[in-house]
Amino acid sequence: MNMHAVHAVLARALWIVVVAVVAMVVACTPLQVVTHTVSQSETRVPPGQYELDPHHWSITFDVDHFKYSRFTMRFDRTTAQLDWSEGGLNRSSIATTIDAASVDTNVPLLDKLVKGADMFDVARYPQIRFVSTRFERTGDARGTLIGDLTIRGTTQPVTLDVTFNGFAPDPLTKQDTLGFSAEGHFSRGSFGLSTWFPAVGDDVHVRIQAEFVRPLAGPKRAAGVPDVSFNSGSNAPV
Repeated sequence: MNMHAVHAVLARALWIVVVAVVAMVVACTPLQVVTHTVSQSETRVPPGQYELDPHHWSITFDVDHFKYSRFTMRFDRTTAQLDWSEGGLNRSSIATTIDAASVDTNVPLLDKLVKGADMFDVARYPQIRFVSTRFERTGDARGTLIGDLTIRGTTQPVTLDVTFNGFAPDPLTKQDTLGFSAEGHFSRGSFGLSTWFPAVGDDVHVRIQAEFVRPLAGPKRAAGVPDVSFNSGSNAPV
């Protein structure tokens, strides 16, 4: 068999493998997932109340550590509600509550210290709160979100650079879903969190990834049964 024939056989074999793999993917994956796209057009988003998807979000703080690196900690429990208006980002608002005791540094001893009286003092101040006050557009689907951040009983204004990643019905859950990325900085000293300075820097860098979903219509609650959809903070897997 000459080289040309060998190459032809190999090419045909490779093509068969590719076709087989594609067929397997199509057979195992709903078409809506394969073809899923999102739109950054804010006018396409139905106005209303959206809740933070409890399984698709992250909030991290990172601080300078002896100038060697930025040490990162995350929070494991939070809830948030987005009020999306017809005016898009400019007229919408958000309120977020973080369980301060859910801070996770990946170092058990440090977790205990950060939760203690010298830092977050979670026994007295169990929540970290952020409530937006206004939005300043800087471009298409992006801008600066200004709001009030409350840590350890002290409230200070902070700014977050926000990008609206897009909107579309989730191909699996069918719920209207919005995605955002955000980041910003604040001085921990302005909240009375000056412990370990200067070994631990004052500047806190915040990074946020979040998906918000519009709750599906469901049966009305019976009288006297509280609405816990925003405050439950469920972390059950999906």
